[in-house]
Amino acid sequence: MTKKKIFLSIITILILTITLFLYVKRDKFAYVGSVDIIEVDCGKKHQILSEVYESDQRIRRSNQLIKYAKEDHRNQELVISIIEKCGMPTLNEVSQKHMDAIWLGLQHTTKKHREKYFPQIEKAVKNGDLSKQQYALMKDRILMGNGKPQIFGSQIKNGKLYKLENPETVNERRKKMGMGTIEDYLKNFNIQYNPN
Repeated sequence: MTKKKIFLSIITILILTITLFLYVKRDKFAYVGSVDIIEVDCGKKHQILSEVYESDQRIRRSNQLIKYAKEDHRNQELVISIIEKCGMPTLNEVSQKHMDAIWLGLQHTTKKHREKYFPQIEKAVKNGDLSKQQYALMKDRILMGNGKPQIFGSQIKNGKLYKLENPETVNERRKKMGMGTIEDYLKNFNIQYNPN
């Protein structure tokens, strides 16, 4: 055998080994596919949203997003499917916990879906179905996702406050949204606020 054939054989075996490993361990990786609209029973939206809320909070408390990526993905699909098939719920139809589940599902989904459903979040905030703080958190996340400065100072990236528009007036904007000061908020992340 020539050196070239030996080299190609080694590369082929290596590629097959890696492919087999990735296939066997496929459930261990964070990416679980696109967020699709799935069948939901609109008559059971209370139960579905209760389960989504409990699941989302359990996942966030565990701080092991990769371990629960499939469950998180499923929650996002359920929330989006309820909105698409049953309409955006209101507090006249569901509880605050259920509305929070809708918000959590959209806050934790892809940039594309967050932007698509943000007008419905805005409307829910205007109607009193969701809080101004929830609006602020999602608005900042959307801005960050688009590489723009955030407005309310809610987003942390790589252990630091993500870039902020007009830092000198951030606490005024936060107060209007029912949020505490930026200084107090950042203490939760062991970050000292430096407006410069």
